[in-house]
Amino acid sequence: MPSSNGSKINQLLKVWPSGTVAVSPWLEKQGVYQQLVHEYEKTSWVRTVGRGAYARAGDKVEWTGGLYAIQEQMGLAIHAGGKTALQMQGYAHFLPMGRGARVLLFGLPGVKLPTWFKQYRWGSKIRYTATNLFAGQLDRGLTKKDMGNYLVKISTPERAIMEVLYGVPSEESYEEAMLLMQGLTTLRPRLVQALLEHCASVKVKRLFMVVAESCQHAWVKKVDVSKVDFGKGKRMLVRGGRFDPKYNITVPHTETAQSASRGQT
Repeated sequence: MPSSNGSKINQLLKVWPSGTVAVSPWLEKQGVYQQLVHEYEKTSWVRTVGRGAYARAGDKVEWTGGLYAIQEQMGLAIHAGGKTALQMQGYAHFLPMGRGARVLLFGLPGVKLPTWFKQYRWGSKIRYTATNLFAGQLDRGLTKKDMGNYLVKISTPERAIMEVLYGVPSEESYEEAMLLMQGLTTLRPRLVQALLEHCASVKVKRLFMVVAESCQHAWVKKVDVSKVDFGKGKRMLVRGGRFDPKYNITVPHTETAQSASRGQT
């Protein structure tokens, strides 16, 4: 390899975090065009992870390294949320983690996961949900998670539990949502308030308050429900369940709900 190419790869490696994917447009901004990328492949500096996406040779790249490229290099409004975000922040100890675990990503309608990300074998099943759950509030309730060599944007626990409830009952179970809420003893009432006021789903807002109040956490008392639009009419999550007259929604009968109402002393 010519010395100019050697210095170029050294410069590239300084700005390319280990464990992350680099996409072609970003590489070009670093002065590394397609022909040079092919040279790097031949000399085992980089390897392809899909069309227009690359990893440093020898690097072990997890899905978070791909998400980094989506967020930081492609500028797409996609983040890790729901149960995945809760797991990444030390909640949901009862859920499986590691290879094979399901990864939940969220984005806006019209924003698609890149093909290279969808097709690469991350060792985890990726589920992507495009939703306007928090219309006009792109970064409300999001935070950065330090992955060692890079950061990725994920939901805070306050937003993540609402994303879990968004998937109830089609993708997530009410019972599991209740178990997750039981562990969320330190949610920030101001952020909860802001998210509830801007949440576009009547079902999520009603479910959140039903589950939160059943757990009797101290922060729940600081949420001003009079400022939240809970919509009109009744909602039914399941037939033959328990009707909550305060929030006009029928939810499943669960032992978790019964123990939560008894056990928070």
